[in-house]
Amino acid sequence: MNRRDFNKAAAAVGAATALAPFGIAQAQAKKLKVGVLLPLSGFMSFIGQSCKKGSDLAPPVIKQMLGVDIELMYADFETNVDTARTRAERLIQEGANVLVGPFDSGAAVAIAQVAEQRGVPFVINIAAAPQITEQGYKFVFRNFQTAIDIVRNGLDLIGDLFQATNTVPRTAVYMHVNDTFGQAMTKGINAMLPRATRLPFKVVDTIPYDPAAKDLTVEVSKAKASNADLLLIVCRLNDAILVRREMVKQRWNPMGIISPGSPGMYEEQYFKALGKLSEYSISNVPWYNPNSKLTKIVEKEFLKQNPKDKLVFHGLNAGFTFEAILIAADAFKRAGSTDPKTLADAIRQTNITEKMTLGGPIKFNAKGQVEGIGSACVQNLHLLPTVVLPAAAATAKPVFPSPEYKKA
Repeated sequence: MNRRDFNKAAAAVGAATALAPFGIAQAQAKKLKVGVLLPLSGFMSFIGQSCKKGSDLAPPVIKQMLGVDIELMYADFETNVDTARTRAERLIQEGANVLVGPFDSGAAVAIAQVAEQRGVPFVINIAAAPQITEQGYKFVFRNFQTAIDIVRNGLDLIGDLFQATNTVPRTAVYMHVNDTFGQAMTKGINAMLPRATRLPFKVVDTIPYDPAAKDLTVEVSKAKASNADLLLIVCRLNDAILVRREMVKQRWNPMGIISPGSPGMYEEQYFKALGKLSEYSISNVPWYNPNSKLTKIVEKEFLKQNPKDKLVFHGLNAGFTFEAILIAADAFKRAGSTDPKTLADAIRQTNITEKMTLGGPIKFNAKGQVEGIGSACVQNLHLLPTVVLPAAAATAKPVFPSPEYKKA
């Protein structure tokens, strides 16, 4: 190569580099391989399947939106933290460009360690333990509230509920799962509740329990014996069903059942298992915006794939899982590469304004944590999870106390 040819080649490379996003000059990858880790079996399987409905929607909708081809690579971590770690390793070995999941905080901690060690981007759909984004990780991003944010928003909404219904419960009993998520939530509640001046009740007893428990007779009996006005609960799905059934069996009817921010009581299986007994349960949680443009597009595809189902039963799970994949696809489109570092840099620059879930644009801070996600007070009314607060997003008024209050 002579000097003239060399200069021509250098100029061509320089131009390509200037045009390529993030200064990376390389051929556009044709497809993004997304490894999706979910608890598709085990005691959280119903929630895992609900999340999967959201990821299944991603390829056709995102192809339409961004022109990006996505290949989903599923892995079931069987509601087991150690399995989550090995499944994450396997997905990376099989060529996953980015990992998404896993709903569970304990599993998220394990997967985050693998992703950081292997240098593969990991976008968390749902998992609230604060420590996940406090490790200085460079490849871990979370599009969900931390437990601290969930508790803060959840307690504020309880205050709004009392004000809207002109009620003043004086005592509460607190039941919670004792896993990573439950412990993080409890730490937040213990720190914030004493300073919450709008919440006049006193917690008279705290009752932890195993989320995989098959019988919660003793725990519910202890809660009933506290004679509290209100049941405050941080739960999962199966245990939420057990608690509600046991409350009916023991004829315990407090003013209401309120979660300051946990899954379970808005899930489709909760309604299917309990029927009318599911009514009036309240969950203060991050939620999807049924009026957003993207929600309407996703809902259309959801009904196409699930003609006998309703998006409202999977709104949180499906919405945040879909958005996690959208984040990865948006970054891939801008980066023009599946190089892990390039992709992670692109995710760090995310600014998605057209989204499904409540709150501001999807942007990540220096820790990889999204900020500004909103919460809603979701009450089970007429066998549907229904937004009752804040008033601007509500489709019905809250019912509190429960009509069954004090009946035996």
